Amino acid sequence: AHPAGARAMAGVMMGPNGQPMMMPQIVLLKEGTDSSQGTAQLVSNINAALAIVDIVRTTLGPRGMDKLVVDKNKGQSTISNDGATIMKLLDIVHPAAKTLVDIARSQDSEVGDGTTTVVLLAGEMLREAKQYVEDGVHPQLIMRAFRTAQQLATRRLRELAVSIAGKDEAERRDLLIKCAKTSMNSKLIGGEKDFFGPMVVDAVLTTEKDDLRESLIGIKKVTGGTMRDSFL
Repeated sequence: AHPAGARAMAGVMMGPNGQPMMMPQIVLLKEGTDSSQGTAQLVSNINAALAIVDIVRTTLGPRGMDKLVVDKNKGQSTISNDGATIMKLLDIVHPAAKTLVDIARSQDSEVGDGTTTVVLLAGEMLREAKQYVEDGVHPQLIMRAFRTAQQLATRRLRELAVSIAGKDEAERRDLLIKCAKTSMNSKLIGGEKDFFGPMVVDAVLTTEKDDLRESLIGIKKVTGGTMRDSFL
C-alpha cells in the first residue's frame, strides 16, 4: 500500500522487435513522505504499540491507578482507569499504535468490559513476537503460530467454562452475581460490589430473556445521598 497522496504510473514501450514491453512501475511520493519497510519497520511498529501498552498497564486490576488526561485544546481534564476511555483521549499519531485504540473500542462495544486486558494481551503478544522478528523469522510463520495458540486457548477455555444451562433460577442468579461483582472490582464502586451486584443482576433479569439490550436499562442520577441510597 502506498502512503496517502501517492500516485503510481505505468506505461508501455516497444522493444527492438516491435513487441510491447511493460515499463517498471514508478511511484511518486509527496514531498516529506517517509517510506520504510522490512524488519526495521516491523520492530518500529511493535515499539510504538508497546509504548501505548505501558501507559495503560498500571490501570489494570483492583489496585490499578487512575490516569489524569488533560486536553489543553479543550481545557478538559479526565480521570479514569478505563482502558477504552484513556485510549480514546490519547492523541496517537503512529498508525500502527492506533490499532490498539480500535481493539479497545471493539472490546468495549462487543463486551463492555476488559478493555485494558485486551490491550495488554495484544501488547504482550507483540513483545514476544518482537524477538522472532529480529531473528529473521517470517511474519507469516509467527501469525500461523498465533492462530494455533488461539485454537488451543479457545479449546481450553471451553473445557473450563461453567454452563448455566439446566440450573435452577436461584443457582443461576448466584452465578451471575459473582460475575457482576468480578467486573466491579476495578471500578469506583468496587467497595460496594456486594450491594450493587445483586441490584445489577435483578435489573438484567427483569428484561426479556430473548432481548437483553443494555438500552432497556436506564440509570437516573440524583445529586446528594450515598451510594447505598441507590435502589432498583
